[in-house]
Amino acid sequence: MRTINIKENVYLLTANERRLHLFENYWPLENGVAYNSYLIVDEKITLIDTVDKNFVEDFIGQIENTIGDRDVDYLIINHMEPDHSAGIRAVVNRYPNITIIGNKVTFNLLRGFYKEHSRQIIVEEGTEISLGKHTLRFYITPWIHWPETMMTYDINEKILFSGDAFGSFGTLDGGVFDDEINLEFYIDEMLRYFSNIVGDGKYIKMVDKAMERLKNVDITHIASTHGPVWRTDIPKLLHYYQKWSTYTSDKGVLIIFASMYNNTEKMADAIARELAVNGIKNVRVYDASKRHVSYILRDLWKYRGTILGSCAYNAGLFPSMLNLVTKLEKMQIQNHLLGTFGSSGWNKAGVKELNKFAERIGWELISESAETKGTPDNVSLEQCKAMARAMAERLHREYPES
Repeated sequence: MRTINIKENVYLLTANERRLHLFENYWPLENGVAYNSYLIVDEKITLIDTVDKNFVEDFIGQIENTIGDRDVDYLIINHMEPDHSAGIRAVVNRYPNITIIGNKVTFNLLRGFYKEHSRQIIVEEGTEISLGKHTLRFYITPWIHWPETMMTYDINEKILFSGDAFGSFGTLDGGVFDDEINLEFYIDEMLRYFSNIVGDGKYIKMVDKAMERLKNVDITHIASTHGPVWRTDIPKLLHYYQKWSTYTSDKGVLIIFASMYNNTEKMADAIARELAVNGIKNVRVYDASKRHVSYILRDLWKYRGTILGSCAYNAGLFPSMLNLVTKLEKMQIQNHLLGTFGSSGWNKAGVKELNKFAERIGWELISESAETKGTPDNVSLEQCKAMARAMAERLHREYPES
């Protein structure tokens, strides 16, 4: 773990997780992840969140190295998920006189994960607590992305401790501030984090509400529990979240196929080529059986156009495509143009089921489906090209300057 001064008497305690393969035992961590906690040293010493269980011993050591023999007075719990709350018991054991600060839902969850703690302060929206030179204000932001989530704002230093909001996958490899790193990498990993963790349709409306409440708050630093601390271009970060939470996407097409014997894949390649010929530069083609859904969801947020293809399988969709559309429907993702295509041997279940999905999710079908029995022939390939041309024409109309 590292302790880094981010403002006067405000410290980042960060740990890089490079060994874990899956976040929440599901999302790939090819680039790892950072766990961030924060320490404010004032008349009242305050800890904001803790870290994952693998780093608790080092975490306690870093606190001791920073404050010496002094006690920690307050532990603020912005989020109870175990990758941020696993150190609670160790902190309470080391500092038994500590007072835990959270909202009423926080303490309901605390009792479930850890034992009851007698010293508690329950805060509400707008509650303020003085630490001495620092005064903290609390914003209750439920369902970003658990029911108890909240944010803590340092009024004096203008730092927003945002919990998981504005977080990112990816370790902090040397640089910890937005002006010290190549932001292109972190924006991509931030979008993957947003689209997979925060972007569920049930939660995304709450992101909009939080953004509305924060728009008049004077913020110089945004300090999330994952990823870099932003101190240079706060409007840029807020712009990204505003864009993603309103499903505002860019000019491009994501093609996702599920294929057993390459027939559906051949159709995907034909569509991709025709899109390129017709001036669409942002085209990504993914095999649903190979590409993890976390990357598919990320690129769904990037691009306005989506084209789905599946072979028929046991009178239905191929399993990997079925898993994908079930996920998309559950997440209630909005505002996409859609094309469908597929292949079959003796029934047309693949395309039929994709079109049923289109009706349920409410995406606009851009053209008639492209379909083949067996190997794609000239007729089905021309259907693919016609779909690509219809998608390209619509995107050029909607994004005339790009």
